Amino acid sequence: MAKKVQEINAGSMADIAFLLLIFYLVSTTMNVDSGLQRMLPPYVDPSDQQTSKVNKRNTLLVFVDAHDRLMVQSKMVQVGELKDIVKEFISNPQNREDMPEKEIEKIDLLGEYPVSKGIVSLQNDRATSYDMYMRVQNELVRAFNELREELAMLPAPDGFGKKFDDLSEDEKKAIQKAIPQRISEAEPRDMTSGGKK
Repeated sequence: MAKKVQEINAGSMADIAFLLLIFYLVSTTMNVDSGLQRMLPPYVDPSDQQTSKVNKRNTLLVFVDAHDRLMVQSKMVQVGELKDIVKEFISNPQNREDMPEKEIEKIDLLGEYPVSKGIVSLQNDRATSYDMYMRVQNELVRAFNELREELAMLPAPDGFGKKFDDLSEDEKKAIQKAIPQRISEAEPRDMTSGGKK
């Protein structure tokens, strides 16, 4: 007579698999789609006959053409130069008349701070390559990030004396309010067909 083999109770296997699934879902971080943070131009009522005056000194015009050539204020520049141009434009260290105005604002944790009214206006041709477009975007964001990092590293009371990533949430908000990332994107032009759009 054959010896009877004892069966393994598999009833708890489903419970274990379920617990492992829950552990995986709780402990795993999911990639979140993140977009580009940009300012939309303000809405203008077509029936409003008044034209709003925009101070040209507060706007830095950046254009990428169909051949991936980069122009800043109608001057041809290299992508590697863009970050420093934007940093100088936004900070306006010498308070030049042809660069953005500054407005003194009361900012929590920083006190009164001269906030730049500068806006970077980015426009590209519809035929601009995606690679060039992203390189320009990266340089623009890098300029603002470096300005924020420099302010955060200043000793108190002007800054916090530490890296931006090491700041508390309130300190980060103060730095972001002192150096707002103002990048406005216009609708792409279609220069290949000879028209402007």
